[in-house]
Amino acid sequence: MLETSFRIPYANPIKPDKLYQKSVAYFSMEFAIDQALKIYSGGLGFLAGSHMRSVYALNQNVIGIGMLWKKGYYDQDRQEDGSMEPNFREKMYHFLQDTTIRFQLSILGKPVWVAAYYLPPDVFQSAPLFLLTTDTDGNDLAMRSISYSLYDSDVTMKVAQCMILGLGGARLLEELQYDPEIYHFNEAHAVSAIFHLYKKYGNVADVKKRVVFTTHTPEEAGNEKHNMEFLDDLGFFAGVPLQTVREITGNEGEIFNHSLAALSMSHKANGVSKLHGEVSRNMWKSYPGICEIGHITNAQNKTYWVDPALESGRKNNDTAAILLRKRALKKQLFKTVADQCGKLFDPEVLTIVWARRFAAYKRPDMLIWDIERFKKLLSRVDQPVQIIWAGKPYPKDQGAVDTFNHLFYLSHHFPNMAVLTGYELALSKLLKDGSDVWLNTPIVTREASGTSGMTAAMNASLNLSTFDGWICEFARDGENAFILPVAQGDDINGQDRDRLFEKLENDVIPTYYGNPEKWGQMVLNSMNDVGEAFNSDRMAREYYEKLY
Repeated sequence: MLETSFRIPYANPIKPDKLYQKSVAYFSMEFAIDQALKIYSGGLGFLAGSHMRSVYALNQNVIGIGMLWKKGYYDQDRQEDGSMEPNFREKMYHFLQDTTIRFQLSILGKPVWVAAYYLPPDVFQSAPLFLLTTDTDGNDLAMRSISYSLYDSDVTMKVAQCMILGLGGARLLEELQYDPEIYHFNEAHAVSAIFHLYKKYGNVADVKKRVVFTTHTPEEAGNEKHNMEFLDDLGFFAGVPLQTVREITGNEGEIFNHSLAALSMSHKANGVSKLHGEVSRNMWKSYPGICEIGHITNAQNKTYWVDPALESGRKNNDTAAILLRKRALKKQLFKTVADQCGKLFDPEVLTIVWARRFAAYKRPDMLIWDIERFKKLLSRVDQPVQIIWAGKPYPKDQGAVDTFNHLFYLSHHFPNMAVLTGYELALSKLLKDGSDVWLNTPIVTREASGTSGMTAAMNASLNLSTFDGWICEFARDGENAFILPVAQGDDINGQDRDRLFEKLENDVIPTYYGNPEKWGQMVLNSMNDVGEAFNSDRMAREYYEKLY
């Protein structure tokens, strides 16, 4: 990594627009800024990366604070038989600058050195980004490894990672002599920073006026919780007494809920779609001390994601040009399919893609729940289909890994079914460019927002989805997307499975092959409708208008 003549006190090199003068420090466990910087796992990082790109485009006074993960999340490789294997390799980033800042935090009663590196805004056209690491001189191997891998499976190590982001990020700002007006926590990973601020200002009011919080977790059970004594022993509360912690964060008893603390110590919070805002308000309504929860719907950076030729076709209302370009992009994707799977896909054939993080609630394998119907789908001769899966399971989620590998083994039986590894920014872009249909199958209300379908729509792919997250604000069934009715009653999985096949058999496939004019118009409608409403420039503006 390059040494640099880094100057302290720090001054944001982006000259802020008059609309965006207020200074903000945006804390996030992951940022998907560029394929070359592998410090992200999935949707949270993709969202944060697009936000930071729009900060740059709009000249907003925002800096990002994150973690420099030495081994990234993991490299999704293949075992000898081709099934998925997670590997953890060290990464080097010569485009990062060493700030030469070093400071210590106390973790488990031990002093831990933290180093800070800097990504200037002109490298990848993003907000300035500060990345913290414990992989530095003075630390033993155990302390160095805190910043090795994103979302460590060991609970002590994961909490220590959160402390580096929260307490360490707050300390970094002091080392930089940079005093932002707003501390924005993108999820509750950095919530330990509130205890540093509480000790600094000595009262709740001065902390609250500086802190805002974005929640991405649509159910109470999914929010991080730990034993109070365990956290105190780690140093999570920065020396604030436990009774005070309970009083100021709304946590009672022996369990500390990270999201509840963030909601209690912020002056405003937001869900990440209209539906998620409603779900969040209902979820937290029994807690009297929390802040107002609104919503700012997630979005993705159009400048980064959109194919220029497709966008030109959209602007010229030229569906023929869009579909012609789409076939060329499918050929590019199919080179990767051939390389990884030894299968030659046809750009004239309807291509369906399911690609995002593998998790049970996202139901990646719904199409094979009725295996006989699935076989018939892939055996169609007159109106054939091709299906691609991709996405990274959490490496210790054996159920999700097994689902991925089951799909992979099943794909051996079909020349028109592929399961790809290495789902990162570059492959995500290829899949969105090369898909005709972007399949999204979460259990309704379980997907806070979901954003992959936005960038697919920007690139002339039609969403086929359950009615959840951002889709509720975008989709018009049969006009700009294909939407499954919301399942009711006890057998939600069975209803969604059957309706997915019905939608494919009765609407999606017949329209693609039998009514290309309607297909082209739906694609154009989708591209127009996803436009500014789901471009992260709109989202970044709303954060200033509604949250900061």
